[in-house]
Amino acid sequence: MITEETMKQPQQDQTSPTLDTINTRTGRNMPQAIATGVLLVVVILGCLLVKPDAFMLLIVCFMSLGLWELRVDFATAGLDIPILALWVCSAGTILAMFYGRDHVLWMVAGVFLTAVIVTICASFQHRGSRRLERAVASKLNFADSLPNQSESGSITEGNPPVVRVNSRYANVSVSLLTVVYITFLANLIVLPTTFGGHPVAHGLISVFLPAVSDIGGLAFGAWLGKHKLSPRISPKKSVEGLLGSMGLCIIAAGAIFACTYPRQEWAQIWWVAVLLGAMVGITGTFGDLSASLIKRDLGIKDMGHLLKGHGGVLDRVDSILMSAPFIAGLLWVTGL
Repeated sequence: MITEETMKQPQQDQTSPTLDTINTRTGRNMPQAIATGVLLVVVILGCLLVKPDAFMLLIVCFMSLGLWELRVDFATAGLDIPILALWVCSAGTILAMFYGRDHVLWMVAGVFLTAVIVTICASFQHRGSRRLERAVASKLNFADSLPNQSESGSITEGNPPVVRVNSRYANVSVSLLTVVYITFLANLIVLPTTFGGHPVAHGLISVFLPAVSDIGGLAFGAWLGKHKLSPRISPKKSVEGLLGSMGLCIIAAGAIFACTYPRQEWAQIWWVAVLLGAMVGITGTFGDLSASLIKRDLGIKDMGHLLKGHGGVLDRVDSILMSAPFIAGLLWVTGL
């Protein structure tokens, strides 16, 4: 006998495989990713609307979490970075840059001083904490359980095993890379809020345009992606996804400009929105590829596991970090 439960069963069977297919093609748990993304949008937008200082402090918090994630990631390969010095110097640099009179001068001085202090600290042998050991053991166990293929291509057949190193030169090198990748680029996320008189607009451009680039690449790549962009680094990135990122970023940039800049200025600045959107579509994708390359070399899938559906903080902000210097430079040059 055909009952109501029997008639509903095929529909349930069709729904589940569809969601599984989407998750497989995107390499993410999409319901979790969407929920986390919405929460982040609310928090960041709230900070921008309340006060630029709140946005700056939020970036400091994300930067500190990202530094810890990178410490654990490097530790899986036997590399050590001086996390305490990085925390103190990086936070101090952003605070000095934001509240100093000459923002660029304070940023350059702070980054240089951070590089010097971190170089000295990285030259000494450090004793890892139990918390770090547990985090590394958890990540290594998680990596051992991963399939041969991952979203970023970080774990694939034929990859060499992770080599454990214990070299001061290597520690100094990865520490300086961290200063550039985290400290310097995080400052450039905040810098646009200090000039031009449009802190909300500049904050939205710095954070949400790269996020839109991620969404465009994910959606158009899963829908139309056929031509691989860089299969050795990230098998799921496609040329179609890149074009989709650029198109969606142009639309988003126009929307941000329309909502934040006076209407009478549109005749002079519309081209900036177009250029900004196309540029961020490219730099955001390049940021994803750069992070994927780091993960591939370290033999890990995600930088961390703090954000449900997204991995770690650095997995979420890699495109934002890489786009920051280009966004800040274009806004500075155009006088916006």
